[in-house]
Amino acid sequence: MATENAQKRGGGEAGSASENTTAVPRRRRGRAPLELAEQFGAVLDDYIHALATAPLAAQTRRTYTSKVRQYLAWLAGADLNEDPLTSADGRDWAVRDYRTHLQTVLKRSPATVNNALAAVNDFYIRRGLGPAAAARVDVAVAAPRALDKRAQLRYLRAVQTCPSPRDQALALVPFYAGARISEIVALDIDDVARSARKGVLRILGKGERVREVPIHPQLHAVLNGWLAERADWPGATDTPALFLNQRGERLSVRGAHAIITGIAAAAGLDDDTTVHILRHTFATTLVRGGTDLVIVAELLGHARLETTRGYTRPSAEDRTRALDLLLVDK
Repeated sequence: MATENAQKRGGGEAGSASENTTAVPRRRRGRAPLELAEQFGAVLDDYIHALATAPLAAQTRRTYTSKVRQYLAWLAGADLNEDPLTSADGRDWAVRDYRTHLQTVLKRSPATVNNALAAVNDFYIRRGLGPAAAARVDVAVAAPRALDKRAQLRYLRAVQTCPSPRDQALALVPFYAGARISEIVALDIDDVARSARKGVLRILGKGERVREVPIHPQLHAVLNGWLAERADWPGATDTPALFLNQRGERLSVRGAHAIITGIAAAAGLDDDTTVHILRHTFATTLVRGGTDLVIVAELLGHARLETTRGYTRPSAEDRTRALDLLLVDK
């Protein structure tokens, strides 16, 4: 099984036209790319060419390109003593000034600033200058973001009203089993062991580690509904995949992401409510409910208990509730 799951991860990700389109750089609505002077435009073109052969995900290439474009646009108007594109000292001073600009002028969050610095360092590494001597911004350590109880209820109700048994089952796997999106689309039919009322999901996770997660009764019911319908789908007998696209092939990561974010949108949740947020919700619920961290780590497929311990940190909601304790004179 581990071998089969490893092989299927490398291919078979085709989806329907709405579920799996060709990966092309996408532009945020209403935001045109920054115009660069000819000199910096040529520099960006060289960087894009270098990225094309780099072993990076397509989304990482797009992100790096966008952030380096912003950096070069800032360089064009910056008052600098040395050339930041050819001098190591000029590079360091420019990147430090840019970090300050992001923090004080644009008011970017620490995580956003650090992401920008990572892209700029990649840019300089590919130019042969090496990373800049500019410290990253300290990021406040908080628990991973999860849905609160009201948001969870809205999500579950949106799942219930979804007309597709496949989409219902897909949407509940991360919520009730804590699976990553890549793990969900990699599931085969025989990874679902069911009895009349109980069952176990066999999940192949990172590092080829296999874990078994008990199937929650709510998930058990929708999986039964999907498996009953799946038998009548085109190509159902040609692939072992649990979740299929409209062509009867294994559902892609992109297709699964579109389905789940669509359900989240129907629930009126934030645009960034993804499978990862649902996985965090699964873990946070268990940890805050008193489940032993070792058990939670096993259910999540964490190799290090310290990773799971992150769910015990205070969240933004915890900090807000703490301030509610302060006296108010009305």
